[in-house]
Amino acid sequence: MEPVAELRHVYKIYGSGDTEVRAVNDLNLTVQPGEYLAVMGASGSGKSTAMNILGCLDRPTDGEYILQGQRINDLDDNALAGLRNTCLGFVFQQFHLLPHLTALQNVELPMVYAAVPAAERRRRACEALERVGLGQRLHNRPNQLSGGQQQRVAIARAIINRPALLLADEPTGALDSETTEEVLAIFDELHRDGITVMLVTHEADVAERAERILRFRDGRIAA
Repeated sequence: MEPVAELRHVYKIYGSGDTEVRAVNDLNLTVQPGEYLAVMGASGSGKSTAMNILGCLDRPTDGEYILQGQRINDLDDNALAGLRNTCLGFVFQQFHLLPHLTALQNVELPMVYAAVPAAERRRRACEALERVGLGQRLHNRPNQLSGGQQQRVAIARAIINRPALLLADEPTGALDSETTEEVLAIFDELHRDGITVMLVTHEADVAERAERILRFRDGRIAA
């Protein structure tokens, strides 16, 4: 089976000469369909830079990135934006919901960019919000939702275009322990449904939910 994502001898270098910093240093990584990966590492270990490259938010200085059989190095900015919308889902620590839109409208937004017809957008957004337990909150704006509910909206938005890879960067970092457990249960369910999940975390108990833990150090995977 073809990998979802593959990094081959990837470098991300900032500066030059005495000021050169190798944020990612000869990184090799293969993500298989349906995997649940956790990424750990100290600040400056390269994990966030690697996630940005995997999410097509940044380009490698050298090496190859292949996403669903496409060589990302060769794509222009418009093509990368299209891939981010259709092949990738993102969940961040701070939710990044648009405050003037309802939960339903926030979840619909990626489908607007993908030119999905309005009726189909509404149907799929309702289903996604039901899936994360917010079927009764469709018309609430973010300021009318708790932190945990906002993160659920963000997860629904991230999976709405059925991404090949779901990237979650400290998704429980702003949540209390009870809400963290509720959100992680959603990730567990998404994984059981076959979605490929990669989650960055500083918390060992969060990482232990994954099938495989990648520990970054000095710009590469140490263990």
